[in-house]
Amino acid sequence: MRIIFIRHGDPDYENDCLTKKGEREAGLLANRVAKWENISQFYCSPLGRAKQTASYSLAAVGREAVTYDWMKEFMYKIEDPTTGRHGVPWDFMPEYWTNIPEMYDKKDWRKTDIYRSNPDLIPAYDEVCAGLDGILASYGYERENNCYKNNNPAAEDGTVKQDTIVIFCHLGVTCVMMSHLLGFSPALLFHDFYLAPTSVTVLATEERRDNIAHFRAQVIGDTYHLLQGGEPVSAAGYFTDPFQG
Repeated sequence: MRIIFIRHGDPDYENDCLTKKGEREAGLLANRVAKWENISQFYCSPLGRAKQTASYSLAAVGREAVTYDWMKEFMYKIEDPTTGRHGVPWDFMPEYWTNIPEMYDKKDWRKTDIYRSNPDLIPAYDEVCAGLDGILASYGYERENNCYKNNNPAAEDGTVKQDTIVIFCHLGVTCVMMSHLLGFSPALLFHDFYLAPTSVTVLATEERRDNIAHFRAQVIGDTYHLLQGGEPVSAAGYFTDPFQG
């Protein structure tokens, strides 16, 4: 099983659409997606910037996407204790979050005061995880402890069918889904990884014995389609200059 996460293009957040740069990025992304073979299904966030990004690729391959509300950005706002910002539940100052040991724990992050301050946040996290597991179950992958059981029968030669799905969504909710698949605290992904607009992130299952599948990241935040097309990598959501090489 392979999951390809794609962040939307350079955003105009006020109007929930793409900037002109974002439109150029989405066009270059579509050229890349058009070369992918055997995509089982495309999925998409209901928000405008993700749908607009997906529209270029879907037109290029003549497909439609399934939209789920839980794929929207993880906008469960909090009051930042350092800056006073009322906004997304990440982008905390490092001197704050790195001094909270629970932030590093895949279970205990739920106990932190900051994440409990919005009573909708943790139920929303669980909804995203359940939604993703529901999709995986439809392809025969059932969550079992911290791995997945592949219920698909192997072919006579021992090979296992490899479904590939593509999800057009957002930085925050991608971090939520990755934390569930990889067994990390979402705080680490929110703060330690950057996924640029239209970047491609690929996770796939390794299935080494007894139909037990474990997701492993192959690519995180790849933007070579932008570099090949001469389009600079956007810094939207990043607090330093992106490497352009």
